[in-house]
Amino acid sequence: MTAHVKRVVALGECMIELREIAPRTLHQSFGGDTLNTAVYLSRLAGAHYQVGYATALGQSDHYSQQMQAEWAAEGIELGWISHLSDRVPGLYTIQVDEKGERSFAYWRSHSAAKAYFDGAASPLEANLDDVDVLYLSGISLAILPDAGRARLLAAMKTLRERGAWVVFDNNYRPRLWSSREEALACYDACYQLATHALITLDDEMAVREQDAKAALASVCALPCPEVIIKRGAEPCLIRTQQGQSIEVASTPVPRVVDTTAAGDSFGAGYLAARLRGLDEQASARAGHLMAGTVIQHPGAIITPQAMPSHSALFAPTSAPLSV
Repeated sequence: MTAHVKRVVALGECMIELREIAPRTLHQSFGGDTLNTAVYLSRLAGAHYQVGYATALGQSDHYSQQMQAEWAAEGIELGWISHLSDRVPGLYTIQVDEKGERSFAYWRSHSAAKAYFDGAASPLEANLDDVDVLYLSGISLAILPDAGRARLLAAMKTLRERGAWVVFDNNYRPRLWSSREEALACYDACYQLATHALITLDDEMAVREQDAKAALASVCALPCPEVIIKRGAEPCLIRTQQGQSIEVASTPVPRVVDTTAAGDSFGAGYLAARLRGLDEQASARAGHLMAGTVIQHPGAIITPQAMPSHSALFAPTSAPLSV
């Protein structure tokens, strides 16, 4: 009998990216937090799982067609996409300073992805029985209207009750929310339904208006079984499903070129390792290695040739050390 291959579906928005590479010179590509994670997850899949991307695109515009061609070339399933005749992808510009830090400007008010749940059952809702892992972020939530968020939370509830993984990355962008209180309420609803929470501590500090110590205490008390706390170059912290706390050091890099997709690639490395059956410590090391590799290159998606080897990423470790 053929073993079941798990299906991982990432939900979110991919936008047209214009990156400044010289004064008045822009390079066009595509980017989005969950899309970045989906690409890296697909590259790391092997025979262990299949990755799909759930979003809405335009029906026939050039950029929507180009996005799909690129995703298909990465091995990503396209059957989770809705096609809307009256919408197109959003757009953003990005500038990177000499330290690798970024600044953005966005044009997304009529983005197709915002309307993914507007009509009849979306491809995600219609095919929930085929989903083993759902991955979404705070941005996935933020771009949706209230009715869309309610439908997404209902889908998450169904998956959680069936025993699927529901992975929530707290990626917080204040400008996408009408208020911090609205964002916090939505986050807390997601934490009730998530099996895995990928937390950027700075984002949790911002959405809760807490200092690092208080935010860390709040995160460690979250109801989801597995909590992974990302702290940039500092060691990540993990509260395992057995209630154990572990700390895993990050991977030092000689020079940071661009921090775009650092958290997205960490999440991909971590989840890819967990889906292969590795423990939390080994999975965190895979996440650190992925992120440390990505930030040494410009842009969110590095070339396949620049990827770390699977043997380096997925080496098993001894039992994790409690802290």
